[in-house]
Amino acid sequence: MASGSAGTMSRFRSTGISPPKRSNRGKSKQGLNEEAMEEIREAFNLFDTEGKGTIDVRELKAAFRALGFQVKKAEIRQMFIDMDKDLSSATILFDEFLEMVTPRMQSRDSREEIMKVFALFDDDNSGAISFKNLKRVASELGENLTDEELQEMIDEADRDGDGVINEDEFYRVMRKRENPLDEIDSDDDF
Repeated sequence: MASGSAGTMSRFRSTGISPPKRSNRGKSKQGLNEEAMEEIREAFNLFDTEGKGTIDVRELKAAFRALGFQVKKAEIRQMFIDMDKDLSSATILFDEFLEMVTPRMQSRDSREEIMKVFALFDDDNSGAISFKNLKRVASELGENLTDEELQEMIDEADRDGDGVINEDEFYRVMRKRENPLDEIDSDDDF
């Protein structure tokens, strides 16, 4: 909880923008930024046409689509099971919708941010990070890495053996850094 709040505050400090004054219940609990919360609220309100604070099961799928997610009936059923909610229940409250959509929003935002970083490496727009790209970035950052060290980095990330790091490989490496538990199934000593 505290780390989510601190991350939000530092983002505001770095942009010179003051944090919003209005209450944002669930923000730190959910770990979503103000923009994501607003996007979720707008998608929900789009289908809560009567302003009752609820949407029905049919509208739930459409609300997910409005946020850019394609969900299947089986996924919706599983969400209901995970929440101990009866599928025959006619309505979904905003807090329930928020609980259902939060994991997808966090994953989406994370991937988008990582892909922005990928684009900084991929300055030739080849769709991959080559040895040359990695060497340029290391040099720009003042990292004194040998060619062998740079090649080891590529080899470690390059799962398909084509000699470059594609978007999926880069995403996997970056996600590993965020979740130390991902290291468990790695054979590496470090």
